[in-house]
Amino acid sequence: MRRRPLLYLFAAALLAVAGYGGYRYLGSGADQPRYKLARIENGALTAQVSATGTLNPVVSVQVGSQVSGQIKEILVDFNSPVKAGQLIARIDPETFQLRVRQAEADLEATRAALAVQRAEVARAAASLADAARDYERKKLLLEKNFIAAADRDKAQTAYDVARAASQVAEAQVHNSEAVVRQRESQLAQARVDLERTAIRSPVDGIVVKRSVDTGQTVAASLQAPELFIIAKSLNDMQVETSIDEADVGRIHLGQKAGFTVDAFPGRAFEGAVVQVRKAAQVVSNVVTYTVIISAANPDLALLPGMTANVRIVVARKDNVLKAPNAALRFRPPGSAEEKPVEYKSTRSAGAAANGRLWVLDENGKPKALPVRLGINDGKMTEIVDGELKEGNMVISGLSAPAKTGTLPSAPRFP
Repeated sequence: MRRRPLLYLFAAALLAVAGYGGYRYLGSGADQPRYKLARIENGALTAQVSATGTLNPVVSVQVGSQVSGQIKEILVDFNSPVKAGQLIARIDPETFQLRVRQAEADLEATRAALAVQRAEVARAAASLADAARDYERKKLLLEKNFIAAADRDKAQTAYDVARAASQVAEAQVHNSEAVVRQRESQLAQARVDLERTAIRSPVDGIVVKRSVDTGQTVAASLQAPELFIIAKSLNDMQVETSIDEADVGRIHLGQKAGFTVDAFPGRAFEGAVVQVRKAAQVVSNVVTYTVIISAANPDLALLPGMTANVRIVVARKDNVLKAPNAALRFRPPGSAEEKPVEYKSTRSAGAAANGRLWVLDENGKPKALPVRLGINDGKMTEIVDGELKEGNMVISGLSAPAKTGTLPSAPRFP
């Protein structure tokens, strides 16, 4: 009976020593970081530039009015197919018809005045001819001393007056002819304005927008009011996307592109870069450039104005070594990297490193390996040169540390 308390004391001492040792062991193990590892792979790599854009018809024509007036008739609506020259709307032509009649009347009056002036020219010519004959007779009579010199002078004066009157009549005819041409131009302008009251489609296509209704008044001043927008063809669309200035240098004509739209989340559409516009757009100090991507639309599923999520393939390589981008971003705790590691390339001597990866050495410590990097697809990056090979493990992060600093609860004894 006396030995039982001693046994209890001895067991408690052993438990205390074991607990303290376990605490020290676990605590010292928690101080060592645990690393996540990733494998160096070999395979294809595709570099892409992602952006968003808007679907639009390749050719979209805005139809307006060159004359002002009230819309009398609308002959097409949204989604109506139209042909070039087809009448699609009409402005009330009454005012313009009256202008044509007035111009016709002015022209007729001017032509009548021209006829009168031509008659005056004929009369002036006759008077001039009579004055010329009388002057010639007076000259002959004066030479034979049959008349006085004053009679000859009067005849010459009459001849000069008749010649001046003839010239005036001819000038008036020329003026009347010019007025006739002016009235003809005014009549032609009035007829053109009358013809412009008939709004016709300039191209074959489909009406994608109608901006007016019957009875509405349009005013054409410095800018023609928009009546309709006609898409020349919806079978061929294009995506107008904005590319950041940091990426536009990698965009070239002919590069393949793919895009999706929210209306068809499970469907991928294909196209190609057809234009890189050089005009920069600056919004909130962000510089972008518009890139045009073709988009075939044979089934007319794509509609103007849809938002497209675009991916432009700027580079593609097969059978390359690649590492996760997380491994390239990893830095061990406490590594400040005061200066870059000098990299001696195995392919071109003296090339500087542009990246590094970390591996575990034989002691389980992180070791940096400089590498030369190539293209990346947002998740993986090509390793152009370095000591790493396919299947090597690199550090990609730290595991979550285990909770330490608490002792296990002591067992209870009966």
